Amino acid sequence: MSYELKHVFASLPQMERGVAKVLGGDPKGNNFLYTNGKSVIIRNIDNPAIADVYTEHPHQVIVAKYSPSGFYIASGDVSGKIRIWDTTQKEHLLKYEYQPFGGRIKDIAWTEDSKRIAVVGEGREKFGAVFLWDSGSSVGEIVGHSKIINSVDIKQTRPYRLVTGSDDNCSTFFEGPPFKFKFTMSDHSRFVNCVRFSPDGNRYVSAGADGQIFIYDGKTGEKIGTLGGAKAHEGGIYAVSWSADSTQLISASGDKTVKLWDMATATAVTTFNMGPDVLDQQLGCLWQKNHLLSISLSGYINYLDKNNPDRPLRTVKGHSKSIQSLTVHKNEGRSYIYSGSHDGHINYWDAETGDNDEFLGKGHSNSVAKMTVDETNQLVTCSMDDTVRFTSLSKKEYSASDAVKMDVQPKCVSVSSGGLALAVCIGQLVLLKDKKKLFTLDNLGYEPEAGALHPGGTTAAVGGSDGKVRLYSVQSNTLKDEGKVLDAQGPVTDMAYSNDGAFLAVTDEKKVITVFSVADGYQVKNEFYGHHAKVVCISWCPDNDHFATGGMDMMVYVWTVNDPDKRIKIPDSHRLHHVSGLAWIDGHTLVTTSHDASVKQWTLKI
Repeated sequence: MSYELKHVFASLPQMERGVAKVLGGDPKGNNFLYTNGKSVIIRNIDNPAIADVYTEHPHQVIVAKYSPSGFYIASGDVSGKIRIWDTTQKEHLLKYEYQPFGGRIKDIAWTEDSKRIAVVGEGREKFGAVFLWDSGSSVGEIVGHSKIINSVDIKQTRPYRLVTGSDDNCSTFFEGPPFKFKFTMSDHSRFVNCVRFSPDGNRYVSAGADGQIFIYDGKTGEKIGTLGGAKAHEGGIYAVSWSADSTQLISASGDKTVKLWDMATATAVTTFNMGPDVLDQQLGCLWQKNHLLSISLSGYINYLDKNNPDRPLRTVKGHSKSIQSLTVHKNEGRSYIYSGSHDGHINYWDAETGDNDEFLGKGHSNSVAKMTVDETNQLVTCSMDDTVRFTSLSKKEYSASDAVKMDVQPKCVSVSSGGLALAVCIGQLVLLKDKKKLFTLDNLGYEPEAGALHPGGTTAAVGGSDGKVRLYSVQSNTLKDEGKVLDAQGPVTDMAYSNDGAFLAVTDEKKVITVFSVADGYQVKNEFYGHHAKVVCISWCPDNDHFATGGMDMMVYVWTVNDPDKRIKIPDSHRLHHVSGLAWIDGHTLVTTSHDASVKQWTLKI
């Protein structure tokens, strides 16, 4: 029994309003880089469904940049640590780790020989450092600013020059190495968000929150002019990126546009309008070979189309917040993965290609706790916004009539034949049919945590925080307590009937999974031990002989019903984060999700 990772559908960048997002590009032009939480995400620019995730930072990572050689990536986090790691091996071995200052690292720049690194950010005593990559010894001082430094860049041709941009509305110019302060430019009236040298080193630009872009001589630092006259953008500018031939530039702004500039005439050739919504503010951009990328506040990655500026060639969607729930469904022979996140966002993915999108309209406004698909091809979801929704998978559109309001917050939802659904809420059980409440059971005398309807629709099993599972019979549209109680080893966390209804599997906080045999009057069939922490989710394999569990220990186990010792263990399935959801595409393909906002597919040999 073995496993291998088949696909990673990566998270989007984690965005913050009014804060620039730095995108890194690889020197060969194949990949681009960004960060989300403690992860650095490397994505293929031609096919963003191909991704790799680096998860070795113990703190939130802010920025990552390739070395000009392409062999290493330097990434910096909120604690001021910078890690330099290998890109050629799958393991991404750590080469060096430094702490140039204590505080958030906001930008990183390498010299063209990949030997020196400049880092800037929010230090306590200093806001920047420049050092040799292999020894950490200083090769100059970054001084001249009184506030946080947002951006740094190094001229990629000799003689080297270094520029920085800061919250003190100034940019500074250095000569070196060793890099020495030359002078300060105070042309901007607000924060300087981004400074970038042209690839040929002849010029550099600074872009600010005042909506202006200034052009300077790359060698002397003298001001040459501005882009777009008095103002380049109506809103603050967060990022700029040069074309490889140094003749053009793109700029991303809070005014919800990206502009393409011709540097010879200092005028905008194309304006890309990204939409009317606040989430359409543009906080990052990258020019990589013939790809123009920009990042919206929503986290969406836009591939811009010079020929059609009002519609991107493609928009890469996904999750930027932790994924809480997961299910899969086959439609016309193709498998789709549905995932719901902490912010109420539901995304669907083509399991093979990774192509993804979201439903139209207004859906859940809070964390999506559980999801499943019923027999009429509706996605049934329950959320902390106190609703259970039934969304047609063929229409892929939310409608207000499909939401059923609950009296209290639902934790779990389960479906069975005959259009039945069971919502387990705080202190309450609700039986639904055809999008309507049939029956509500209050005053339970225990706190229900999870529930499962038998596929035949005759029995509802409900697990409580008291470590007991109660069986209710579904009779003429009511739930009747038959007095039948099963014992789990601890407070119940999740439960599921096998697809054929033969078994009921229950997970609990005491790290045990108990499987009951339905035909034998719910006698214990087997108990399964192996998790080091609370087990939080469970999913049955289509063959009904195996099931998977995920825990707070970041482990996924695939168990064999008849033999607790025969199992597959996937350690660190989502490193640094516990597994939040499991689903099977077929008998050999398992999907996992986690708080790292990514979706992974595993091929199993059972």
